[in-house]
Amino acid sequence: MPILRVKEIRDMSSEARRKRLRELQNELVRLKTMIKAGGSIENPSRVRELRKTVARILTIENEPTPIKKEEKKAKKSRKAKKKKEEEKTPKEDKEE
Repeated sequence: MPILRVKEIRDMSSEARRKRLRELQNELVRLKTMIKAGGSIENPSRVRELRKTVARILTIENEPTPIKKEEKKAKKSRKAKKKKEEEKTPKEDKEE
């Protein structure tokens, strides 16, 4: 079971995501240090869960902000209007 689900991450503010990311990265470093020192950890699968959760947070943090529907419609109408104008004005043939 994941530590944080994608929906939960998306619902967080950007600052809360960064804070949670630092916490998870610190825990991951601590666990990796314990493993390297030759100790055994209570839950070895926790390392994998932490890595995946860190990757999820970074992926969501780096996504571009979605364009609102209103902006998409305005953009489409501008393109259509421009295309119509281009069709109306005949281009002059250049003779050399």
